[in-house]
Amino acid sequence: MSRLDGRVALVTGAARGIGWGTARRLAEEGAAVCLTDVDKAGALSVAEELADEGLDVFGARLDVTDREEVEGVVGEVAGHHGRLDILVNNAGLTKDNLLFRMTDEDWGSVMDVHLTGAFLCSRAAQRPMVENGYGRIVNISSTSALGNRGQANYSAAKAGLQGFTKTLAVELGRFGITANAVAPGFVETEMTRATAERMGFDFEEFAAARAKDIPVGRSGKPEDIAAAVLFFASEEAGFISGQVIYAAGGPKA
Repeated sequence: MSRLDGRVALVTGAARGIGWGTARRLAEEGAAVCLTDVDKAGALSVAEELADEGLDVFGARLDVTDREEVEGVVGEVAGHHGRLDILVNNAGLTKDNLLFRMTDEDWGSVMDVHLTGAFLCSRAAQRPMVENGYGRIVNISSTSALGNRGQANYSAAKAGLQGFTKTLAVELGRFGITANAVAPGFVETEMTRATAERMGFDFEEFAAARAKDIPVGRSGKPEDIAAAVLFFASEEAGFISGQVIYAAGGPKA
């Protein structure tokens, strides 16, 4: 028996990177997984790829900043399966810049996707979770929550997610719902590749340089973060809530 047999999960930002790796791991552990992304074609493509491997998955477009769209997708998943057990708020984007160059749009779009998106998805998902007396909400934060040059918007949003997580844990615990966060360090994804390109670095050299400061001697992979999410999503983590795991290859971010 797999760890998530009979469970139903929804993962946002699942067309690539950490979201994709997380959706795959949850499905491999027996969950029926809805992979969502604002990139509909991407969500459908990766869902088809995983379904071809025999996993119970399906894809859907989801703009996490659109309340009606969020409630529609959550309602569809819960209605089809009769439950929604696991929500992974992973959708995100970066609009990096130094503070004096950061525009209102740079700030607002990052806040909308990371914070408003997590709020809308969590508010919608808690309804079927409360009805069934069971739920796992996992928010993807970042080591940038501790501060990072050129990321005032991203750092603030990821730190905000941690406070949001702790409040969800306080409010929803009595309904059998836990809320926790995973804060990745440097992980090799399309997002970090784009960062390297924007800075004018070859990605392999960029990743190798970052790995020198990581105690375990390597950069992270989406699978590393998926493993931490899986723990929080499991029944075994039922007495753990309001916590943040820094999945960064060492004790320092």
